[in-house]
Amino acid sequence: MSPALIVRRLRSEIAGPFELTLAIGSRDAITGPSGSGKSFFLRMIADLDPNEGEVWLNDRERASLPAPAWRKLVTYVGAESGWWADRVIEHFPAAARSVVASLADRLGLRTDVLSASVHQLSTVMVREAIRRGLLPIINQMSAAGIVTLPGIMTGQILAGLDPLEAVKYQILLMFLLSGGSGLAAVAVVYLAAMRLTDERQRLRIDRLTAKTEGQRA
Repeated sequence: MSPALIVRRLRSEIAGPFELTLAIGSRDAITGPSGSGKSFFLRMIADLDPNEGEVWLNDRERASLPAPAWRKLVTYVGAESGWWADRVIEHFPAAARSVVASLADRLGLRTDVLSASVHQLSTVMVREAIRRGLLPIINQMSAAGIVTLPGIMTGQILAGLDPLEAVKYQILLMFLLSGGSGLAAVAVVYLAAMRLTDERQRLRIDRLTAKTEGQRA
């Protein structure tokens, strides 16, 4: 069977070179970890991102066609994933759920996640974001009085207050600051998660907007 799509030495500044040959009627899957360039590779074939190399479709070279004409023949259809059920396993046919669990185990995925709600899938990232938000105040607390001398405690000692009393005031202040930082970190993380996802639990990077110089002022 003669090939319908031929890709030779397709590359960009950050990925490639790639080679691919597809026969008429064939279906191939491109797999790899997140961020490895799967979507970028497909976008290069469709000539949607800057690239170099040779691509043929039914013996017609991409370079011989205007970009709009090529994109009508080779269409990139981006994945539009979404959740429509409350639990992960409910997105698979009932007859295939045992196979899905077996495949997940073979791939090294946690099978207990299949019975979890879709809202739980982001809990690892949420916990990590909160942990990172608390790290500065935790590091500050661990060094206070040993590596650094906090301002309030130092001022009270220099003013003649009993050092033990000054330490108590400083400990109270550090706990108040850590509590405020913890509440702020939790609130910001959950508000950001609500902002960057939609009702179908899809990640919406398009909702991120960059501020201009005028807006910063």
